[in-house]
Amino acid sequence: MQLQIDLAPDPYILVLTGAGLLIALVAWLPLALRRLPLTLPIVCIGLGAAIFWLPQVTLDPLPMLYPEITERFSEFVVIIALMGAGLKLDRIFSFRTWGITWRLIAITMPLSIAAITFIAGWWMGLSWTVALLLGAALAPTDPVLAADVQVGPPKSGAEDEVRFGLTSEAGMNDGFAFPFVHLAIALSLSATTGEPWFTKWVTYNVLWELGAGVGAGYAIGRAFGWLTFHVPAKTKLAKTGDGLIALSATFVSYGLTELIQCYGFLAVFVTALTFRHAHRDHDFHLQMHELIGQIERIVMMVLLILFGGALVSGLLDALRWIDVAAVVVILLVVRPVTGLLGLIGHKADWRERLTLAFFGIRGVGSIYYLAFGLNHMQNVQGGERLWAIVGLVILASILMHGITVTPVMRGLDRSRGRDPDADEATAPPGPR
Repeated sequence: MQLQIDLAPDPYILVLTGAGLLIALVAWLPLALRRLPLTLPIVCIGLGAAIFWLPQVTLDPLPMLYPEITERFSEFVVIIALMGAGLKLDRIFSFRTWGITWRLIAITMPLSIAAITFIAGWWMGLSWTVALLLGAALAPTDPVLAADVQVGPPKSGAEDEVRFGLTSEAGMNDGFAFPFVHLAIALSLSATTGEPWFTKWVTYNVLWELGAGVGAGYAIGRAFGWLTFHVPAKTKLAKTGDGLIALSATFVSYGLTELIQCYGFLAVFVTALTFRHAHRDHDFHLQMHELIGQIERIVMMVLLILFGGALVSGLLDALRWIDVAAVVVILLVVRPVTGLLGLIGHKADWRERLTLAFFGIRGVGSIYYLAFGLNHMQNVQGGERLWAIVGLVILASILMHGITVTPVMRGLDRSRGRDPDADEATAPPGPR
């Protein structure tokens, strides 16, 4: 009797092995990359490109082939990042102390949307409706890929004006960009059906969805804050020491606000801020943030590995030379100029203003907005080209900002008299 051994690998075993290696990289890479001009997203994209370059890997992870999965997975990554961003902000919310945030949200982002829309419609030859969708997708800074320019964990003290501004902007603008995405969708539907759009867009997509998103996020944050810190001592959730409460708050906030048809992204960030305010000095915030940060790094790495695979599978094939030139202008002109315009009158030295204006990192949020828009608009032509443009913006942003962030932020710290090496020696590892 001859013994036969099947040497073909079991896909399930390969998935388990790959998941184990991925989790090991999540834990180790932030330490290894801390002083290098590299970031975790850069490594993930390179790893994904290498994996999907292999002839044995036949899957093409192109977003246009899986529109619903692309929308939902990127949505999941963003809401996890928004909870993490809100939990780690130490600054108490007020219109005065958050002045830099309002400048970046109310001035810089609308100017960026208008500039990108103009570039896409006038220079690149896209229809004005599609150009508006592209502007709304590319204007917001990303809460997922901007860890190196954000504040540190709760109560770490690493909350200077630059880091606070970029963190709060990334948390807020994902909600405030949504009305412009819906405007592009409304204009697209109106062009097909002839139905009026302005009144519904203003009253529903702007006033209701923004207002209800803030209100629902605040109410849910208050509820979780009370259950966690203020119910009788033996039953309050903080006694569990289980950071999963933050994940629960993320899902409940997003789910309930989406059920009442308002902006879940904005609600999650407001929930996180309100939750943090319930007991600002409690150590349980650090436990919640650590767990959310670990989940964020894992799902971010999975998405960026798939993004790297999409790059080698032909994501950028539809690009034209004019698109490449437009991407350069968007990253090197539009964001810096609109950022500086938004900061006119803000009390900060020129280094801080330039840093705030330059580090408008684009990433997972842009993927979600484009997927959402294309999935809800009518008769969009050239979807492959739009994905190629957004893909190039994200790739260029990750490379450009990732290579420059370590020396720039370390130099900024030294200019303020802070020793970045001393900070790193005592700080826990975080996503890079």
